[in-house]
Amino acid sequence: MNSSDYIFEVTAENFEQVILQGSQSVPVLIDFWASWCQPCKSLMPILTSLAEAYQGKFILAKINTEEQQELATQFGIRSIPTVKLFKEGAEVDEFMGALPEAEIRAFLDRHIPRESDDLVIQADLLIQQGDTEGAKKLLDRAKSEDPENSRILTACARLQAILGNIDEAETLLAALPVDEQDIPEVAGLRARFTFDRTAQAAPTAETLKQRLEINSSDSEALYQLAAHRVMENAHEEAMELLLQLLCKDRSYGDDAARKGLLALFDLLGGSGELVNSYRKQMFNALH
Repeated sequence: MNSSDYIFEVTAENFEQVILQGSQSVPVLIDFWASWCQPCKSLMPILTSLAEAYQGKFILAKINTEEQQELATQFGIRSIPTVKLFKEGAEVDEFMGALPEAEIRAFLDRHIPRESDDLVIQADLLIQQGDTEGAKKLLDRAKSEDPENSRILTACARLQAILGNIDEAETLLAALPVDEQDIPEVAGLRARFTFDRTAQAAPTAETLKQRLEINSSDSEALYQLAAHRVMENAHEEAMELLLQLLCKDRSYGDDAARKGLLALFDLLGGSGELVNSYRKQMFNALH
């Protein structure tokens, strides 16, 4: 029995429907609790109140760790309360302990869509189409309409990086709230900046390919060409080049190949078939 349209008791039977499928539409906040846990008793009324206040902008899923031990084990729960946030079927954030309501609101607002997010999405589409000027106008409009939306700052940083203004992009990311500095999207952007700087200072991709045709063990050419491929979003080719470099010359650039692969994994969100495949190959190459 659910206490409201926005709050669900989750078991192994409805886990897929409530969390995996439900988070495709709106964020799902999972509260792992137990009846003996005093901080859980303090936290739950706050989460319940917020679920009602946000009126369906997120779903609260409550998992009793005493009754649902398999789910608690599956999520690696070691202390409670632990709260995890799911979007589009994947975990994207978490916090532990009974935080004050204001901090939980800030946590939620990082992930709950806002009206200005539509402008950010449109700007990203324009960037993909090469219309950076149109994207900038949309982002300027988004900033004026919703200056508190930090996702606009991240989008502006992404645009500046594409325009080649890496220092400006890093300055924008530095202005993000402290608790957003290490989220996967920001970590991925910072990882890309390393490759962007390398590619900007390197010869053209065609020149580097010619160098590798003459000498396939040219470490600098392998690394610089990988950076070009990252800028072109040819991530698999970039990983393959870095893996070659790792196998041929581990010492190049203070372990640049391994660090480059790790940065690419961050850029791609740290998971997925491509990342998992090359992470395994990297591990094998190192041992």
